[in-house]
This record gives sequence, structure tokens and C-alpha cells, in this order.
Amino acid sequence: MPKHYRPPGKKKEGNAAKYITRTKAVHYLQVSLSNFRKLCILKGIFPREPKKKVEGNHKTYYHMKDILFLAHEPLLEKFRDIRAHKKKVKKALARKNRDLADRLLNREPTYKLDRLILERYPTFVDALRDLDDCLTMVHLFAALPAVEGERIQVERIHNCRRLSHEWQAYISRTHSLRKTFISVKGIYYQAEVEGQKITWLTPHALQQVLTDDVDFNVMLTFSEFYVALLGFVNFKLYHSINVKYPPILDPRLEALAAELYALCRYISAGSGRLSGDPQAITSVEDGQHEVEKTDTRTEESELRLAQLQHQLSANEPGALMHLMENTDDMDDEDHEKKECRNLFRNLKFFLSREVPRESLLFVIPAFGGVVSWDGNGSPFKESAEDITHQIVDRPTQGHVFLSREYVQPQWVYDCINARIILPTEKYLVGRVPPPHLSPFVDNEAEGYIPEYAETIKRLQAAAKKQVLPMPGVESQDLDDPQTLLVEGIIDRTEANEAAEKKRKLTMLEKQYHDELNMELQGITYSTSLSNKNLQSSAENVKEDTVTTLEESEDLSKVSMSRKKRKLYEAMKKFPYQHLICDQ
Repeated sequence: MPKHYRPPGKKKEGNAAKYITRTKAVHYLQVSLSNFRKLCILKGIFPREPKKKVEGNHKTYYHMKDILFLAHEPLLEKFRDIRAHKKKVKKALARKNRDLADRLLNREPTYKLDRLILERYPTFVDALRDLDDCLTMVHLFAALPAVEGERIQVERIHNCRRLSHEWQAYISRTHSLRKTFISVKGIYYQAEVEGQKITWLTPHALQQVLTDDVDFNVMLTFSEFYVALLGFVNFKLYHSINVKYPPILDPRLEALAAELYALCRYISAGSGRLSGDPQAITSVEDGQHEVEKTDTRTEESELRLAQLQHQLSANEPGALMHLMENTDDMDDEDHEKKECRNLFRNLKFFLSREVPRESLLFVIPAFGGVVSWDGNGSPFKESAEDITHQIVDRPTQGHVFLSREYVQPQWVYDCINARIILPTEKYLVGRVPPPHLSPFVDNEAEGYIPEYAETIKRLQAAAKKQVLPMPGVESQDLDDPQTLLVEGIIDRTEANEAAEKKRKLTMLEKQYHDELNMELQGITYSTSLSNKNLQSSAENVKEDTVTTLEESEDLSKVSMSRKKRKLYEAMKKFPYQHLICDQ
């Protein structure tokens, strides 16, 4: 009898019992391959790689426990009901029974993913940790064209766009944005929410084309789950800052494609309403009762607009930044959040038509700035005199205001990554800007520090009033040699050499900083040379006088006898000894 002989009907063991192929799993669950794939995506089940592939290397394997877990999933029955409903509709249309088909279409079975969200993410922190791919997918679908008849539903695209704007409004409101980087793929953002760093990618504002080499069915399944997940996350985040969810937007701004600005206004008004203003609360309650009584959609939109106008004036300049003022009384903010909140404080920006408006409307308020744009619904016009910076991306301007600076969009992103207001000379219109450095790369770990990174580092040190070594001098060259000698890192000879090297470097550094101070004071190089010559001549005269006195003293000692010379030397060592002896 063979060693591994198993009689027919005996229970399987090892990998044959732990793993099952995809074909057998589909037959076991009695679903189609598309429904099986959709169920695995929603439940978070993925293929496994067993050590020994019993059925062959060309097949996909799943864990048997996962398949048994799917067998008891209530969504499985929903998928079967949807499949049976489609067959009924198809049969009614084949029989030309249009009334029955319409009744069936109006009663299409639906399902919700609320239970799955709670099952996969028991705590809110778990949901935040898995939000990177969710935000990337939602922002990708938000940038797709909403056209009827395409493979993607228009409602799905509108939901993604709404959720993405709600997320950006919260990040801008709480000043949680930390890093940003513009790449060929799109714009990377990194925010910190409740101690979790979340990084996502948004595509550029270009015309998107739906290609045929992409399986949109899989992407639609992922987007369906991510839309539900992001909706729950936004609900939790908005309630954490005492703002009602879902938000009620200004229909005028919504029609002008200014949803993000309208959301920021809503959050600002909601924060002021919940802060304890009784008149605002009364007006909101009255407005809500009136909306419930109305029947037509037009009257409802007008009442909502009137409700928002009670809370915040539509023509008030800087209304977007009211949300920044409400965060001043937060005592538990860390130093990094305060630094981000005050970066663009007291700065007013205006965006030209050719710059990426949505991205700049998101990042500038997140760092404390006031922003407007060229178009209807903007809080202030281009002719406002208190505008400090205008973001442009074209070589010529029709009208130039002397009271503001015209910079390229890269200046805003570089200031955000450096956390300081960089000089605008290199970012002026018509000039080639400096390299856009990625904040996600650790230059010291990579072993290469770009030249512009060194410049930004020195500007940061100057802003913090720190002293850095001269260019080309490393920090380890200025370590204390005595400490290195005690720690046994170097011997005494090397310690002496290091001390001499440190002394020379300190002198050179002092000379370097003195020259910088003279340059700031406007002292020319020739004047500094003349002052040095006068100072050196005075020192030489003093040294010559001392040398003459020493030579005369030596000549007098030569003419003395040995006894008198020794007595003279003893008197020099103990000048008051003869007075003590006399007493």
C-alpha cells in the first residue's frame, strides 16, 4: 500500500483541506463569478498562496474558512434576489408586458453596507488607517465626466464629488493638512486626523477619458464600498466639531461649481450656530419647520438660501475665513497645528483663471489664508486693494497692481512644505521656478541633499533665529574633542588635532558671520579693509613697545652679578615678601 494512500471518502488533510480553488468556491456558494468577486471585495477577502498548491500552480486559491464565512453572509441572499428580479424583468419585457416591467423596476431590491462597515472597522481609528485608498478612489471618480449612457452612473460621480469636498472642507477647517506635492500622476496630500497620517492622491483637473483596457466593474465595486465608508467617516468627523451632517449648501454657489467654498461657509455658520447664539438657533429652527411645510423644490431651495443668509452674509469679504477664527480658543493644539494655522495668516490671495483653483482653494485656507478667485460667487474681486498675493501662471498680465506680488502656484506648495514664507524672487511671473522638492523623501536617509533644500534649511534657521555652520562644514566637525576623548572614540593626538581644527573652524565661522553682518549694514569691502589695516597697525605699535621694554630689561639683567640677579628674580616671583620680612 502506498505511503500517502487515502481511501475514497476519507476526510482530507493538510493544504487540500485548508484551501479551495476559486472554481470550487463559486460552485460551493452557488453564485456567479462576478457576484463572487463583488462579495470578496465587500467583505475584504483576498486570495491566498499555499505552500503546496494541490490543484496546480495556475489556479487561484482561497482559504476554506473565508469561504465558509461567505456562505453565511446575508448579502448572498440579496444578490440572489437581485438576480431573480432581473430575470423577471427580462421575461416581462420579452412578453411585451410593459406595465409589469415598470412595476418590477420600481420595486428593485436594494441592500446597504452599514453592517459591513462596522464589521470590518470596529473602531474609528481602524477606519482612518484604511482611508488612503478610499480617498484616492473617491477623488478619482469625482474627476470623471458625468455623462449619461456611460459605464459609470452619474449619481455615483456626484456622490464621490460631494464626499471629496466634504472631506476637504473638514481638513481645511481643522488645519489638519501637513504635506503636499505636485507630481505627474496628480497632487499628493497628507493630513493628520486624530493622530493618524492619511495620504491620498487627486488627479489633475484635466479632461478624463474612459478607456477600454480598464475593468470598471471591479473599480465600481470598490467605489461602492469606499463611498459608504467615507460617508460614515465624514459623519463622525463633522459631529466631532459640532457641525450638522449632511450639510445644506447654498444653491447659488452650488450652481456656480463652488461647492468647496459653500461647504466652508456652512461649517463656519454651523460652528457659530452651535456656539450658543439663541437668535441663530431660533432662525434655523423656524427655517427647518418652513422647509417641512413646503411642497415644491423651488421654494425649498429659496428657504435654505434664506436660512444661510441669516447665518452669514453672502457679500461679506473674508467669510470663508470665519472658520479659522473659531479655532483660536483651542488649548489642546500642538505646536505643529499652530504653525500650520498661522502660516498664511494676514495674507490675502487671488487666483487667476489658469491656475488649479480647487487645489488652491483647499490648501490656502488650511494654512490660515484668505482666498478668492476670478468668477461668479467669489468673496471679493480682483480690484480689492488689500490683496497681498495673486497666483498667476501666464507670462503677461493685462493690469498689474503695484501693491501685490504676482507669483506662480508652486510658491504656495513650497511654502507649505517648508512651513515658512519663502522669498518670491525665484517664483515671479516669467521665471523658471526652482525645483519642486518632495516632502515625502528623507534627504539624509537617501544620502543626497539638493542645493535648494540647503537654501530652504538656512531660511528656516533664519526664521527661527538659529545659527548654522558655514557652507561645507558638517555638524560633526564642531563636536567637542574632549567629549570624544572621554568616550574613547579618538585618542589624545587626534583630540589635539580636532581641537586645533575646531579652533580654526570657529575663527572662520566668526569671520563668515562678521562679513554677513557688515554686508547687511552696508559696509563696503574697501572700508572694512582700511579699518583692519588701522587696527593691525595699532596692534603692531603696541607689540613693538612691549618688545622694547623686554629688551631693556634683559640688558640690565646681563650687567648684574649672579647674587643680585637671583635676588631680582625672587623679588619678581614674591613682590611683597620683603615687606613681610621687615615687619
